[in-house]
Amino acid sequence: MALVSGNSANRVCLHVFILLLFFVKAAFSGTLVTSIPGFDGDLPFKLYTGYVTVGEADMFYYFIESEGKPKSDPLLLWYSGGPGCSAFNGLIYQIGPLAFNLTDYEGGIPKTYYYPYSWTRTASILFVDAPVGTGFSYATSADAYDVSDTKTAAQVYEFLKKWLSEHPQYLLNQLFIGADSYSGISGPVVVKHIIDGNDAGLVPRLNLKGYILGCPKTDSTINENSRPIYSHRMGLVSDELYEAAKESCNGTYVDITTSQAQCYEDLELIHHCIKDINKNHILEPKCTWASPKPYGESVRRALEEESDGLVLSSSDTDQEFFCHTFGYALSYVWANDRSVRKALNILEGSVQDWKRCNVTLTSSYTYDLSSVLEYHKNLSTKGLQVLIYNGDHDLSIPNIGTQEWIKVLNLTIVNGWHSWLVDGQVAGYTIKYSSNGYRLTYATVKGAGHSPQEYKRRECFHMFDRFIHYFPL
Repeated sequence: MALVSGNSANRVCLHVFILLLFFVKAAFSGTLVTSIPGFDGDLPFKLYTGYVTVGEADMFYYFIESEGKPKSDPLLLWYSGGPGCSAFNGLIYQIGPLAFNLTDYEGGIPKTYYYPYSWTRTASILFVDAPVGTGFSYATSADAYDVSDTKTAAQVYEFLKKWLSEHPQYLLNQLFIGADSYSGISGPVVVKHIIDGNDAGLVPRLNLKGYILGCPKTDSTINENSRPIYSHRMGLVSDELYEAAKESCNGTYVDITTSQAQCYEDLELIHHCIKDINKNHILEPKCTWASPKPYGESVRRALEEESDGLVLSSSDTDQEFFCHTFGYALSYVWANDRSVRKALNILEGSVQDWKRCNVTLTSSYTYDLSSVLEYHKNLSTKGLQVLIYNGDHDLSIPNIGTQEWIKVLNLTIVNGWHSWLVDGQVAGYTIKYSSNGYRLTYATVKGAGHSPQEYKRRECFHMFDRFIHYFPL
């Protein structure tokens, strides 16, 4: 009798184990999320979350099906910069259909609402936390957290191949790769991997049509060199100081040697002029709150982590001196809430402390690509459709630096510099290039910082919508 009971118990345990494996596998292949804490009612769009295993890494993703025509609309893979910033940035602050209610927060789980100018109105978007160690993506070994620019690109490529193998209904949709900020380094490498894989006959074949890069870091020298020039153009540096630096540095403001004493001195003066400027948006304050009231200790810590500037007391926090970092802080509260993690099907124990941008990842990160100009040159022979854009108030990745490296590609201008409009108003300026089937649209976003789609979501939606459906800006 005891033997029978033991066998029965073993069968029950085996059955439970199989069920657990099934549910874990279901979470990894994607689970429909119909509601989330902080949002009133059911979500008015289809959100799936899950993991894709790439080597010893389990890459977490949010997939939002197009709210338009999902069977025919393009598929956009999107990941954020940093390195180490979660794709949640894109979902809730930049191009997704959700936004935090910043005006009524009094503690607890932050409220979210449907944001109408989402890129998902016209495309399906696959947001991935990359590289591993970012957001909810985790590794099963310590060594797997040692990542680099090239490893990130390889990881994203393998993730995309596996995801499309598990979701073959999207294989025929036009595919675009999207990234911003520091991911402008690995983004073109991902595109090159896709082209090489297709040329080698690897399956599945990916229906790549182009790529989109917002305020992309591309070439360290060009980017750094553009900052003094941009600072002068925007009136942050005087004519006299700029001309002195231009002469003493011979127009090159990076890799200064000890023999260039006057150049070094002039650059120090320029640095003094801009050191207290918010480099992500030169018109916005550089600040955080010192007081935890009324928002709580977790918000205060998040604000301090996000800030690299001045510290305000709670008495300074009026509406006309609003700090952008407060909106970031709400993501820490939201994503670390147990009910939110349950709704998103996060594997329990996989990530202890979610961070919008995981700065600890950089301690083991290898920056093995200082420039990807050669990748862009190579891709300019592949007949792709490309959109590059900048905010015109971004000192972190100045627009003039981006325009400079685009010139290096030696493309033909097919539509000269002109304004582009939204509802009859100037939203920025654009120029279009071409070369043997390759078409590159460059755009500035007026009044935007770093990243542009965070500051001008409506205008950036129209920019994306026109580009993705092959209309001129």
